[in-house]
Amino acid sequence: MIDVNKIIKIAMEKGASDVHYISGLKPMLRINRDLIEIPEIDIITKDDMWDVYDYFLRGNVDRDKSFRERRVLDCSAEFEDIRLRVNISYSDSIPVITTRLITDKLPTYEELGVPDIVRRMTKQPQGLILVTGKTNSGKSTTLNALINYINETENKKILTLESPVEYKHKSKKSVIIQKEVGVGGDMPSYSLGTKNSLREDCDILVIGEIRDRETMEAAIETAESGHLVIGTLHTKSCAETIDRMINFYEVRDQTTVKFLIASLLKLVISQRLLKNKKGTLSLVPEVMVVDNIVSGIIRKDKLSVSEIEDAIQSGSGNGNIGLVNSLAQLFVDDIITLEQAKAQVEERNIEVLNRTIMQIKIKKQEESNRAQFDNSENINNINSNTKNQINYNV
Repeated sequence: MIDVNKIIKIAMEKGASDVHYISGLKPMLRINRDLIEIPEIDIITKDDMWDVYDYFLRGNVDRDKSFRERRVLDCSAEFEDIRLRVNISYSDSIPVITTRLITDKLPTYEELGVPDIVRRMTKQPQGLILVTGKTNSGKSTTLNALINYINETENKKILTLESPVEYKHKSKKSVIIQKEVGVGGDMPSYSLGTKNSLREDCDILVIGEIRDRETMEAAIETAESGHLVIGTLHTKSCAETIDRMINFYEVRDQTTVKFLIASLLKLVISQRLLKNKKGTLSLVPEVMVVDNIVSGIIRKDKLSVSEIEDAIQSGSGNGNIGLVNSLAQLFVDDIITLEQAKAQVEERNIEVLNRTIMQIKIKKQEESNRAQFDNSENINNINSNTKNQINYNV
């Protein structure tokens, strides 16, 4: 019989982010983006997969019924001091199970590499902040770091809607209520949870994932009514995020929606994770502060993705951070290779990347020269003072 507890313990010891259970294979661990099998565990059989299924459902009849009907299930589980995000689906009528390991220890902003402008923007009294990126880009970790920062520094009521709840927060300076969305959870859907938040007198609403128009409408309504809404979207860039938000709606409604987005959206951080030279993962952030320039672009009849990208790239004074800038800085700091940096941008932006790298190198050299000059001046001043002191003593 398969020992799931042993598999989870091995995953914890090896620092895995995910465990994959697939019939006909040994359990596979995801470690820094690589898939590595657990050699000391036998190959998983069909019967083993149903045992793993039972292990994670733990007798929950509603979840079992939902999985049999919908043939897919997202839920959570706990093991010792960690939580597990569990996804179950079918392959050839046999369960396929993927679990994400979530420890109670939440990394700090500095450890994650999240730009400070993101932290500062959580001080907004109302509006919409979005954390975006592809699957496994660290959105949930960044989102929970934001929640933790607010919890430690502000006196607010924070309501979170998550599927499932990953990090368990304890109320500190703020009051936190966490609700699990889904079958057998606290709320059947994100949209209903978002609408109900208006009656719960919360200051900040956190939406684990904005998946559809109904949830987006509820999020906009909540922000418009004077709340700060923080949510996530599965998009790969800040410009694509705006495009996705608008395209939730019919063409006839898009003009109105653009004006709402332009006035309510405060900041978008789009992130991706790259394996660095040390073999660990580094955050590559793109940050868009919605200032007057970006708002004007959003309001236009035809949205221009390239125009938004140019506004981000040229608006560093407002707190914007372009993807090219992040990649160039990581390369200059010897964290990633030039090939990795180039692979993350479109061909038309390769030359921009090269120029940005040169600019950062020149600036870095100037700062080094200035520091050496200041140090030399200090030494001269010290020598001069010492000489004067000798003459005075004489």
